Amino acid sequence: QVQLVESGGGLVQPGGSLRLSCTGSRLTLENSYMAWFRQSPGKEREFVAWISSSGSSTNYASSVEERFTISRDHTKNMVYLQMNSLKPEDTAVYFCNTLARQIPWSQGTQVTVSS
Repeated sequence: QVQLVESGGGLVQPGGSLRLSCTGSRLTLENSYMAWFRQSPGKEREFVAWISSSGSSTNYASSVEERFTISRDHTKNMVYLQMNSLKPEDTAVYFCNTLARQIPWSQGTQVTVSS
């Protein structure tokens, strides 16, 4: 079964950092624009960041720009999201997918920012 697997979430204090990871199960990510999305309780899933297939271009939601960094490692079939200066409003379940959202959504990884 083709699926994406996210990991790296957890509980962190405001101002802290986390690095999320995403890999494909029976799925090669190398040729796809990849993105991170997040969903908070009672809210719709929203875009966070994307990275081009080569990794040379990235784009971020204004709410996370200059705090989050998306990257990828083709050798490991991985996409990452480095999150710094975390705020309580970053609390959400984080998902990765192709930018076109072509893969069925997985369970994501929970990020909770709280003191």
